[in-house]
Amino acid sequence: MSLPAPSAMVGSELEEHWQSRWQDALAAWSRFTKLAEPRWCHTEKAERAEQLTGSFAMIRLNDHAVVISLRQVKERHLEDLPVEVLAHEIGHHVYAPADLRDNARLMARIRRGLPTRESFAPIVSNLYTDLLINDRLQRGAGLHMDEVYRRLRGPEPDRLWKLYMRIYEILWSLPTGTLFDGSPDRQVQSDAQLGARLIRAYAKDWMDGAGRFAALLLPYLLEAKESQLMKVVTPWLDTQRAGEGEAIPDGLTEIDEGEEEGAIHPAEDDRLTGIDRAEGEADDEGSAPRAGGRAEKGGHKNAIRSPQQYTELMKSVGVKISEDEIAIRYYRELAVPHLVRFPARDVPEAQDPLPEGLDVWDVGSPITDVDWIESVVRSPQVIPGVTTLQRMYGTTEGASPERLPVDLYLGVDCSGSMGNPKYGLSYPVLAGAVIVLSALRAGARVMVTLSGEPGEYTSTNGFIRNEHEAMKTLTGYLGTGYSFGILRLKETFIDGSQLKRPAHILIVTDSDMFSMLQSTPRGWDIAREAVGAAGGGGTFVLQFAPAMGWGSEVARMREIGWDVHFIITQEDLLAFARAFSQKKYGEHGKKTK
Repeated sequence: MSLPAPSAMVGSELEEHWQSRWQDALAAWSRFTKLAEPRWCHTEKAERAEQLTGSFAMIRLNDHAVVISLRQVKERHLEDLPVEVLAHEIGHHVYAPADLRDNARLMARIRRGLPTRESFAPIVSNLYTDLLINDRLQRGAGLHMDEVYRRLRGPEPDRLWKLYMRIYEILWSLPTGTLFDGSPDRQVQSDAQLGARLIRAYAKDWMDGAGRFAALLLPYLLEAKESQLMKVVTPWLDTQRAGEGEAIPDGLTEIDEGEEEGAIHPAEDDRLTGIDRAEGEADDEGSAPRAGGRAEKGGHKNAIRSPQQYTELMKSVGVKISEDEIAIRYYRELAVPHLVRFPARDVPEAQDPLPEGLDVWDVGSPITDVDWIESVVRSPQVIPGVTTLQRMYGTTEGASPERLPVDLYLGVDCSGSMGNPKYGLSYPVLAGAVIVLSALRAGARVMVTLSGEPGEYTSTNGFIRNEHEAMKTLTGYLGTGYSFGILRLKETFIDGSQLKRPAHILIVTDSDMFSMLQSTPRGWDIAREAVGAAGGGGTFVLQFAPAMGWGSEVARMREIGWDVHFIITQEDLLAFARAFSQKKYGEHGKKTK
């Protein structure tokens, strides 16, 4: 019995029909394409369960899902276009944006091209990747993507939607007005020509074209009425929740090369206009031109995104974790390249293995463990698991002592002069992250204290091995007082219980520390007694030039048992952190127990 026409199908019949075309949709990209079958929704309740709202189809990158509302497919009269719709959703998984990291990189590029309109970045990203995918399927796979747009043609398009539809018409050589009502004005027509060139020129390098596409749409977004725009574009927004979840891809703290330079209007792109500058001609900024085109403005290799930019980027791709957790991830990613290598521990070893008799070898043990001579001596009939024997060995205590790393007490000045690490890159926090993570990697315990006194302070619950708790405290912010409070050392090392292991005290502050020591009753005595009780030494890292004075105070610090390290700028802290971590927690930095 043959199935009825798609338009007459209901429920399971429609699902069966679309399911039967899934392999054809996969083959539109490659016969080797593999992807889990879509999740079919027949009711609004099922759509809500899959978080499908507005659009009739969507993808999720965190679980590689394709979700299709067959209810809306029926309402929108798309029953006979299963391959077109399914191949389009597959394209988001295998072409653009393809994965969580590229989705976030794409969003960063588009945000650069939308100053003051960054909130529209998810929409622009969706429109851009749709153009790339649909053009490839229409021309390369012979699918009727234009028919999908004809079926979903809406009334009263604004100038932005006219531009977008006109780009499709130019790409596919369709008469003006095929996909939208009315006619484009001269500016829309001109920009549509540029948009079509952009899609073709950057089809293989689509990441580089993203900022240019955003810049092309920016003037239209500035004049668009958001309510009217959302009414038109919502049915097409199938990647709005693509990156939603708690996963944060790596490699996004650094700004991509070309991210800022790529946020230019397509009219300024020689690759699209074909207009080359005369060799040797300088641009308005006076930078030297590259051969055969626009001047290079200079690269941004290894440029770092600020914590605020990083947080906004994560929110724009749908990351659903708190700003505190995002800050922890940000500083951890920046710190990882600077950590000490995973150490190889020295533990007591026997100089020679000691034979301790024989035991039955069974078939679940490695065959190399069989002692064949003893087995044959016991019985010439070798029966695995019955007559087979294996030699048992013990060990003697070796002469090499076990080595353990010194614990770490990290005190960070979090007074009013220190910036909030969630808004701007904080080098004290970054340096602290390098040292804390290196210490934990080496097997040490850490205690982190933020102090801005007179005022507030916060600490971990003593010395801990919990990386998350240590980083959570480190990335906090107080903004009170003027220096690190010396009384915090009194609480931990003088008044507290005796330490089970020696600890090194590291205080990151500035010259205000001297005022704190002088104004606190017995301040200098506390510093002396604390470093003695810690048992692992102490270091003050002070931001100021030695020529500014305080020479006698520095000498006094050293006399009572402290090392003193000077930095001129906070950026110098990163170099200090790398050297300190290597010295204390590298292969040669472990303290013998």
